[in-house]
Amino acid sequence: MRLLLDTHLILWWQGMRDKVPVMAQELIQDSQDPVYVSRASLWEMAIKVGQGKLQLDLRRFCERIQADGFSWLPIENAHLLALATLPQFDDHKDPFERLLVAQSLSEPLILLTADSKLARYGVTVKLV
Repeated sequence: MRLLLDTHLILWWQGMRDKVPVMAQELIQDSQDPVYVSRASLWEMAIKVGQGKLQLDLRRFCERIQADGFSWLPIENAHLLALATLPQFDDHKDPFERLLVAQSLSEPLILLTADSKLARYGVTVKLV
């Protein structure tokens, strides 16, 4: 199963492993396929670091992605086109999370998330 980690999960994986749900830990550790981290997550973190909302050494974060055995998922035109077709929900407008959903649909990948609002986007989203 090819996995895509949402932003919270990858942050927890690197800094607060005990917050990563057991199901997610098992899926990640048992995966025989690549586990991806989206460049959209890095983009979101860079914005939050710049705004002072997140304390993180982004260079170290990037180095640890590969050291942890994860692969980067670039943002492709197909992902952005899929983003335009996603349903709109009044209580969920986060552009980065929506892009992760679009990537999961386009590739396809299973997006692992602890955010219950994402589950309604379809079968490529797995709530952990």
